[in-house]
Amino acid sequence: MFEYENKYKDFGLVAGIDEAGRGPLAGPVVCACVVMPLDENNIIQGINDSKKLTAKKRAELFEKIINTAIDYCIVPIDEKTIDEINILKATKLGMEKALNGLKNQPYVVLIDAVKINTTTMQENIIKGDAKSYNIAAASILAKEFRDRLMLEEAKKYPEYHFEKHKGYGTKLHIEALKQHGKCKIHRDSFIKNFVN
Repeated sequence: MFEYENKYKDFGLVAGIDEAGRGPLAGPVVCACVVMPLDENNIIQGINDSKKLTAKKRAELFEKIINTAIDYCIVPIDEKTIDEINILKATKLGMEKALNGLKNQPYVVLIDAVKINTTTMQENIIKGDAKSYNIAAASILAKEFRDRLMLEEAKKYPEYHFEKHKGYGTKLHIEALKQHGKCKIHRDSFIKNFVN
């Protein structure tokens, strides 16, 4: 998990960026950028690709990460923007905003498989959330932040059961879409096959 961090840490701060929510039919895509301390005393045990963690473990690690990080920034990009510019551009926009939102500019930014527009040196790593400590920490921040947002949306739109699927295109969600039509947070560009 530290191969890329170790490559750069003698030159300056190392940041990681990841996103959550590229695939759902509803809600934002959330991007997070984080700079974690790399000295042994501050390494958080259990940080891994957020998809491999239980919801309980993710929530615990989220608190530890934001309390330990040298710096972090979390940016949601809403469904209207996703519809206007497409999901890949919206993801890159969120990643760039998250990087620019740091108070401490890093020497290098490690990114999970996406290239962004920045003057900061970047390294793009396929399956980066399983290979880089900083990217894995960013993936936890993005996923947990997005899940919490979707739990709030579930209270406003109970008929869609967002608390169960977080906006992803499950059978339950698609049935609710067909029955109730779309709500304010659905992505028009993603749901055109399900709603007339």
